[in-house]
Amino acid sequence: MRTLSLALRNLLRNRRRSLTTLFAMVIGAVTILIFGGFSRDITYGLQTGYVLRGGHLQVQKKDYFLYGTGNPAAYGIVDYQKVIDVIKADPVLQPLLTVVTPTISLGGIAGNFAAGVSRTIVGSGVAVEDRNKMRQWNDYGMRFNVQPSPLTGSAPDAVVVGTGVARVLELCGPLAVPNCVSKPKAAAPAGPGAPADIAALIELEAKPTEKRPDTRIELLAANVHGAPNVASLNVIKAERQGFKEVDDMFVGMHLSQAQRLLYGSEKPQATAVVLQLKHTKDMPAARVRLEELLQTTLKSEPLEVQDFEALNPFYGQANGMFAAIFGFMAVLIGAIVLFTVGNTMSMAVFERTTEIGTLRAMGLRRSGIRSLFVCEGLLLGLIGAATGVLMALAFAWLINNAGLTWQPPGTVDKSPLTVRVWGEFRMMLTTGIGLTIVSVVSAWWPARRASRMMIVEALRHV
Repeated sequence: MRTLSLALRNLLRNRRRSLTTLFAMVIGAVTILIFGGFSRDITYGLQTGYVLRGGHLQVQKKDYFLYGTGNPAAYGIVDYQKVIDVIKADPVLQPLLTVVTPTISLGGIAGNFAAGVSRTIVGSGVAVEDRNKMRQWNDYGMRFNVQPSPLTGSAPDAVVVGTGVARVLELCGPLAVPNCVSKPKAAAPAGPGAPADIAALIELEAKPTEKRPDTRIELLAANVHGAPNVASLNVIKAERQGFKEVDDMFVGMHLSQAQRLLYGSEKPQATAVVLQLKHTKDMPAARVRLEELLQTTLKSEPLEVQDFEALNPFYGQANGMFAAIFGFMAVLIGAIVLFTVGNTMSMAVFERTTEIGTLRAMGLRRSGIRSLFVCEGLLLGLIGAATGVLMALAFAWLINNAGLTWQPPGTVDKSPLTVRVWGEFRMMLTTGIGLTIVSVVSAWWPARRASRMMIVEALRHV
């Protein structure tokens, strides 16, 4: 305690230099924590978006993840309802679960044949009520404004498409999609007219027997036997999906409609059983238990478990990028603090050379001199880290309440710009300990040099 008291008094002897050093440390701590809080908020936002749409875990037929997109009907789970019932009734999984629901993914061709246009699509069949429950998940308190599915209460033949699909199928006008302009039709080249009798037949066939809605499309998909199957569907809304490649191909529909397209009159199947948990931290335990069930109670079918990170590689890529940036910033700021504190302690040693010689002449050992300067570095680190954490919390509060907005990756609407510092105690503790260690290390070399001074030379120093 006496050494710490002397170290504090020595720091106060030159307040301007000590405050300058502390200012550099505080700026470094605030920068690290604000960026760390921002990247953490992006991570939680991405995770929330993926969990809202596809759950934490999915039970799929073996190898569906690798090959199923080419022929989803061949990788259907035959007795998916049994899988759902077993999972819901399991005493280990039951307390962890929020929703267990089937889903179907399919590929096909959607056409607006009244306009003479079509395009390939990726369809998704969902149980709408379960999906609305999934949309209420918000484990991290994100400021999302998630609305119920547009398919809620709609007819069985209702579908929702991406705005890119609506644009290609020329549905922007009928669906009143903002910022969506259909491609103008090119004029057909002039050619010889058809014979009178053929022209009359074409005109007769072209007269509709009943008015067709402008939002009606046809969807062609291959069933489980490879034969084409066509459904006439009514597009009730076009929604942006966040990623252009998804927006240009997405068609969402009721689960029963997707099952009729893929399996017709045969027993309906599902390509995956989606599990949404109450908390993401429970995912490892839930996965272990699921794999146990697949090897015992549910071993009649070859099934496997995939988590949302494997199903959405962008999540891991984004986290890796922000982790690399955060690490680079931490190293850079650590180097700045290292040289700043080292320079401060070197100046202190130079100015107090006579004092060091006096202390050594009075009997203070070399270890005592070294401890004195190291304690000064320790105090600088502790004070700078604590002040930096408090300042970071204050700046984060100001940012979170400033009403700023931005559009995070993978989202379709602007969200409030927030920085998550409060509650991230591990990040705050790691930052504080790291800055303190850097400060102590940077003070060690000047302290060593001070302790190795010859007493006579130190006393002669002017």
